[in-house]
Amino acid sequence: MSKLDEMGKKVPRLQLRAAVAKMKLRPCRGSPGKWTEIEEVAQETSAVFAELDGAKRALAAMKKLR
Repeated sequence: MSKLDEMGKKVPRLQLRAAVAKMKLRPCRGSPGKWTEIEEVAQETSAVFAELDGAKRALAAMKKLR
């Protein structure tokens, strides 16, 4: 399997992880009892979105070089 194929499969998996992370963040915002969890969940969400952004850029660069 080529690097392009691997990255092509990685991006959708990261998109799913990002969506799940975003959904985890929603309940923390509305409940005062969960405000202590907001920072941790937000950092995890941010990390997933950063990884997704990097993977999308890498995939686009690989496609451009083809």
